Amino acid sequence: MSDQIYQAAAIGRAKPNFRVIAMIVASAMFMEQLDATVLATALPTMARDFGVSAPSMSIALTSYLLSLAIFIPASGLIADRFGSRTVFRAAIAVFVTGSIFCALSPNLLCLVLARLLQGLGGAMMLPVGRLVLLRSVDRKDMVNAMSWLLVPALIGPILGPPVGGLIVTYLDWRWIFYINVPIGIIGFTLVSIFIEDFKGESKRRFDTVGFILSGIALGSLLFGFESSSRPGEAAFSLFLIAVGMLFGIAYLKHARRHPSPIMDFSLMKVPSFGTSVIAGSLTRITQGAQPFLLPLYFQLGFGLSAAKAGQLVTAAALGSMAMKAVAPRVLRRFGFRNSLVANGVIATCGYALCAAFRPDWPLALIFAFLVMCGFFMSFQFTAYNTVAYDEIDRDRMSSATSFYTTFQQLMLSLGICVGALALHTSMTVNGSETPQLHDFSAAFLFVTAISITATFWNLRFARSAGADISGHDAGKAAHAAEH
Repeated sequence: MSDQIYQAAAIGRAKPNFRVIAMIVASAMFMEQLDATVLATALPTMARDFGVSAPSMSIALTSYLLSLAIFIPASGLIADRFGSRTVFRAAIAVFVTGSIFCALSPNLLCLVLARLLQGLGGAMMLPVGRLVLLRSVDRKDMVNAMSWLLVPALIGPILGPPVGGLIVTYLDWRWIFYINVPIGIIGFTLVSIFIEDFKGESKRRFDTVGFILSGIALGSLLFGFESSSRPGEAAFSLFLIAVGMLFGIAYLKHARRHPSPIMDFSLMKVPSFGTSVIAGSLTRITQGAQPFLLPLYFQLGFGLSAAKAGQLVTAAALGSMAMKAVAPRVLRRFGFRNSLVANGVIATCGYALCAAFRPDWPLALIFAFLVMCGFFMSFQFTAYNTVAYDEIDRDRMSSATSFYTTFQQLMLSLGICVGALALHTSMTVNGSETPQLHDFSAAFLFVTAISITATFWNLRFARSAGADISGHDAGKAAHAAEH
């Protein structure tokens, strides 16, 4: 009945502006992205309340990652079957319900179960939110819309730790989860009013075996990458990564035989999509490592307080917000390929120069530099996430969004792993018990050296890639006509 009311209200109403749709989706994604990192700061306080050791609280983080890993690949098929608006609203409702249960948890076991439920909602929100945007916004407005959408994905992990610190310091840790309730209610209402319900035409049979194999593979890999950033768990993380790789190989063999696998690797044969996945994955090594390395760098290397370090790290968030007004013009003038090649080098080298930061640098200069780093990196992911779908047929859009989001989440976690591994390796080589400035410098240089290899893949984009999205060819034609 409620759906009929909303559909009736929509009759005769103009299609909402793409900014409205983008901000609705972005708000839900921001809630999920912020929640994924805000908890880390509160773990010691929660451990005292639950009467357990602080290290044992890490399961509250990994249980959420496990739920994401299992359910993200299935999100596209579920959205096709039940409708993108229906699934998106349900995802928000499940996420908020899980948040309430987290806040009410009397012990660690209840918290873990609630985080699993919360992760189920988050797993649906990430790819289905992007699918809603792709199906609701005209191609000519896609760059603008995607630039708005990417802001929460970049600033959520950065704002999480300082926001968590403020809540724990001045409020009860349970407010970390209660703040999701009003955001979720508003999001649910706006989705019901402004978002149309799209269902896929595909009648694919659900790939149960693939669902199990991919869930074990991705869950083990994410658990392994996440645990590798904690001291004393190297053997366990290597074991999990090995298990993930074995089940990943088993899934690939299964997918070749299945007519509609839950993760469709044939999408990698689509030039713009496959290139964007690979180049974007390499670049996300740097993006994933920064929220791990920068706060430690400023606290352990510079001796700053957690609050002061958090203020510095938020500079990247300001840069990413400033980018959204610039991206459409740059892409229209230079096209996706040229922009990705040039900006990719600038963005990666910018974070590499963080290795030169030292305590005697003016904090205002460091803040301004991080603003620029956030600006260029945000532009890069706006371009990747837009051009990826340039050649994807409408009936494969849901599969593509779940596939892309799976790799996005995996590579962000791998970025933490690589950053931690580089830091610990430098400490071992230099015989340091605690990380020194030169250890952080080595870690920054290592992760950015990996990401700079994305340049070779950026050069593989066709010069005409995404031309009708960016308007690049139209711009050249108009310029030629004037002369």
